[in-house]
Amino acid sequence: MLEIAVITVSDRASRGEYEDLSGSKIIELIKQSGLETNISPCVVPDEKDEIKRALLENVGKDYIITTGGTGISPRDITPDVTEEICEKSIPGISEMLRAESLKETKFAVFSRGYCGILKNTIIVNFPGSVKAVTLCTNLMIPLLEHGIKMMYGGKH
Repeated sequence: MLEIAVITVSDRASRGEYEDLSGSKIIELIKQSGLETNISPCVVPDEKDEIKRALLENVGKDYIITTGGTGISPRDITPDVTEEICEKSIPGISEMLRAESLKETKFAVFSRGYCGILKNTIIVNFPGSVKAVTLCTNLMIPLLEHGIKMMYGGKH
């Protein structure tokens, strides 16, 4: 069973000003995939200490998927915090997500999503829109089990 944390980074959603649709969509799609998973949701504001705390509290799970805070506005710091705590990067995942997103919108060039490993947890940053997380989640689902096997020394 895959252990997955889904962390939504959003000032407004953390204050209850609107419903967290992106995090909910990620969870819905993973559950529909048929993968055996245990998923823990979390919503935090765009604050470095809050993002870092949420990430570190979920280390030990197989994956942490974040949504939001990957753009270029002054409050978009999710990739910066993720990169700061990770021990290794996995640039291929971020590159794939951006390349596939560019097929949908030219504005994907502004996404700064990062992917890396802390201990035995793979952390992946998704953009914040429902459309973007739908695409990114569907791209990641076929990779989830293989990524964990590889991290623990499994064969290709």
